[in-house]
Amino acid sequence: MGSIYYNPVLAAMVISLAVLSASCRSGNTSTGSDATMNGDPALIPEIEFNTLTHDFGVLTEGEKIACVFTFTNKGEGSLVINSASASCGCTVPQFSKKPLRNGEKGTMEVVFNTAGFGGIQTKTITVQSNARTPVVILAIKADIRSKIK
Repeated sequence: MGSIYYNPVLAAMVISLAVLSASCRSGNTSTGSDATMNGDPALIPEIEFNTLTHDFGVLTEGEKIACVFTFTNKGEGSLVINSASASCGCTVPQFSKKPLRNGEKGTMEVVFNTAGFGGIQTKTITVQSNARTPVVILAIKADIRSKIK
């Protein structure tokens, strides 16, 4: 019979695998929606935007212009927009945090300040909600021309 010896590296690996395995089995499987957290996956809201992009066309540098993105809750649970953040400080999204029931519509106004920009610009807005698809990326585009002096 061979002798048994203690290998600290092997022991550490076995313990690590046991801890990792246990944490995977007891992990949170929530999608982040209120309905799933309450145990009813049928009541998950779903956000659907009429369009994901808006093209302002040609603008003059220095203009401040806005567009409105319209969305609908196509799911069964109440839809809540948690946040909307723009890729640049020149772009400001505004929205309501009021819950929307199935079939209700909401809007997100996006104001774009072209000051200091030139050429073709694309800015994105990351919308986070409690919907089945929790992150939606919107985009605005413009071809900004210099002011004629």
